[in-house]
Amino acid sequence: MNETLRTVDGSSVLRMERRFAHRPEKIWRALTEPAHLAQWFPSQVELDLRVGGTVKFVFAGGEAPPSDGVISELDPPRVFAFTWNGDLLHWELRPEGQGTLLILTHTFADRPAAASYGAGWHACLDAMETALDGRPAEPGEDWAERHEAFVAEFGLAEGTAEATAEGWRVRFERQLTRPVAEAWTALTGGTTPVVGAEPPTSATIDPIAAGMVTAVTAPTLLEYESRTDDRAEGRVRWELRDGNGGARLVLIQTGPGDGADAQSPVLAAWRTHIERLAARLHAGGE
Repeated sequence: MNETLRTVDGSSVLRMERRFAHRPEKIWRALTEPAHLAQWFPSQVELDLRVGGTVKFVFAGGEAPPSDGVISELDPPRVFAFTWNGDLLHWELRPEGQGTLLILTHTFADRPAAASYGAGWHACLDAMETALDGRPAEPGEDWAERHEAFVAEFGLAEGTAEATAEGWRVRFERQLTRPVAEAWTALTGGTTPVVGAEPPTSATIDPIAAGMVTAVTAPTLLEYESRTDDRAEGRVRWELRDGNGGARLVLIQTGPGDGADAQSPVLAAWRTHIERLAARLHAGGE
């Protein structure tokens, strides 16, 4: 595999390459014929194989609702492109000797989901290769482990800092590999946060003096004051919601003034804290 993630015109573009020991015509059938797609694609597929034709995606197990896409490019046996839930999937086949280089380009808006997409397509292409080789299906590698490797490779663990009208704001958005309920338990240390009480230490960091909890909606929201010299000077807000492959975590901390001296250590401390949380979830899910 050879994968990259870049930003083009505001969208995220994931590019993945895979070399196969088969001619393009054989791989083309795997890409465009429903009976072959069923062996590796993440959903059942029905398609009207023409430019402008409809592609229908159905999950037999109900993992996601049915959806439609449209074929935007068709050049057998070289290029096949279609939309899916607003994303664009572009498949290109290049002959290489007796084999083929497959290039998948996935364009989408939700950058934090890039690791989930990367890990998912990696598993799908493994299954395609197994089917093309005529080998029996075999257990794949750990999806969550591959996900976390892509988080590191694509720099998806980093947060952002910005000035606001009230002072400054630090923000992280991180895709996790376990469900919201499990992420909430890890975030709160198994305790029950209460408005007006101290937040669980598992949701705090050393550089920040934590004040009282100001809002709780289990298992999706925890907010508390950050304090300096016994004064509330900002907020720390944890949010959890369903994401691609697990819980989506959003952490926002605000502070007063320009915050130039505070932002760097706060960013570093929260990054470490969130990565430890993600690692605990991954270990607990194995």
